[in-house]
Amino acid sequence: MTDAPVRIAVVIGSTREGRFADTVARWFVGEASARDDVVLDVIDLLEVDLPDRLGSHHPASGIRPEAIRPFAERIAAADGFVIVTPEYNHGYPASLKAALDALHVEWQAKPAAFVSYGGASGGIRAVEQLRQVLGELHMVAIRDGVALPMARSLFGEDGALIDPGFVGPSVKVMFDRLTWWARALRTARAADPYR
Repeated sequence: MTDAPVRIAVVIGSTREGRFADTVARWFVGEASARDDVVLDVIDLLEVDLPDRLGSHHPASGIRPEAIRPFAERIAAADGFVIVTPEYNHGYPASLKAALDALHVEWQAKPAAFVSYGGASGGIRAVEQLRQVLGELHMVAIRDGVALPMARSLFGEDGALIDPGFVGPSVKVMFDRLTWWARALRTARAADPYR
């Protein structure tokens, strides 16, 4: 079981019109696809029917509205996550918060890494807030991530990174650590389900 590729869900957190998330996510998925130790599932929150308000059942109950069940199944099937997030006004998007809050056990005992982008900070303030939320969801936030400051200036018109050496080492370190944690926690969940 430990030799099987890990299933990593790449969650695109922005649903804003005219978002830059598509460029960042496409680049990242291209980088990650070169690895033979992962199977990727790209989950674009723009395509997920998220509730606009929380339902009457706590997400820990396991009761899911019909519209969100396909999303819940994809999150449950993942061994780990890469969250692609912008920074809006020193925080992360409401769509990402809604996605995290809509589920509970599906996120638990799994690692998550971050690819963030934004202005001068590269989205790191959004990531710091997300680390707190992930802790409450019983997830492991990977220390190493990829931050893209002034992201629009880093990519060419073709969507390719102008200077791949700028973040190449960061992507490798982040993914090495994410897959280590994903394997370790997958093995642990199989041996002793998380409660």
